[in-house]
Amino acid sequence: MSTTTAAAADARFEEIFFTARDGLRLYARHYPAPGSTLRPVLCLAGITRNSRDFHIVASALSSDPLNARPVYTIDTRGRGRSAHDPNPKNYAVPVEMLDVLDFITLRSLSDVALIGTSRGGIISMVMGAAQPSAIGAVVLNDIGPIVEMDGLARIAGYIGRVPVPHSWADAGRIVRDMNAKQFPRITDAEWVEIARQLFNDTGGRPTPGYDPALSQSLSVLDGPMKPLWAQFESLKRVPVMVLRGENSDILSAATVEEMRRRHPRITAHTVRWEGHAPWLRDAHTINEVAAFLAASDAK
Repeated sequence: MSTTTAAAADARFEEIFFTARDGLRLYARHYPAPGSTLRPVLCLAGITRNSRDFHIVASALSSDPLNARPVYTIDTRGRGRSAHDPNPKNYAVPVEMLDVLDFITLRSLSDVALIGTSRGGIISMVMGAAQPSAIGAVVLNDIGPIVEMDGLARIAGYIGRVPVPHSWADAGRIVRDMNAKQFPRITDAEWVEIARQLFNDTGGRPTPGYDPALSQSLSVLDGPMKPLWAQFESLKRVPVMVLRGENSDILSAATVEEMRRRHPRITAHTVRWEGHAPWLRDAHTINEVAAFLAASDAK
C-alpha cells in the first residue's frame, strides 16, 4: 500500500492518492485542522456520489473556531477520481469497506467519527460489526437498517442512465429535474453547484462522475435489501446520530423510531424540505452535526 499526497489548488484540503490492497488506485481528501486533538471525521459518500459531496460540511468542521477537527473524505472505487474497477463485482459493500479500512490504516487513524451518506452509512454499519474498535461515533445520513423499496427502485432506475450534459448549466438542469420533487427549495444556481459535485470536470466540461458498471451492483429484481439490524446494533457502544430527509423515500420515519428504540445513545434530526439524501449544505444541519460530534468527544 502506498500514497502520494499533494496540495490541491484549493488550499482548504489536500489530495491523497492511495493504493487499495488489490492494487486499485483510489482518491481521498484531507481537510486539516492544525493543532487539533479532537476525534477525526471520515466521510463516506452515497452509491453514485463522491468526496466532493462533503466539501461544505468538511470545510466547516475543520475550520470551526471552537472545535476544529481534521476531516477526510473518500472517493469509493469507481466514483469521482478513484479508478474504475475492471471487475464490477467488486462494487460491493464488503470490498468498499476494506478500502475504508485500508485508508484508516494508511493514515494511522483511530476512534474515527464516520459520516455515512446512504451507501456510506451501510458501510459504516457493516464496519461496526467487522471492525468496531476503529469507530468512535457515527452519523448516518438518510440511511438505516431498512431500505425502502420505492427509493431503491428509483435509484436503480437512473444509475448508468443519466445523459452526459453538454455544459454545466445543462448538468444543473439534469440534476434539478431528477431531484426537484424531493428538494423543492434548492435554487437553479445551487443545482449547478451540486452538479459540480456529482459530475467530474474534464477540461472544463462535465463528464460522468462514476463508473456506469455500478448499475450491476443494484437491482430491484433481487427484492428488498436484507435488514441490517444486527449491524446497526453493533454500533450500540458508540454515539450515533441519524439524519432523515423530510421527503426521503429510502429511510422511513418508522425505521428511525425503531432505531431510537434499539440504540441507547442515538440522536435523531429531520432535515426539512430535503429528501434522499440531504446534501449537508445548510448551516442548521451542519451545526447539528458539529454539536453531536462535540458531545460525542466526551463519551
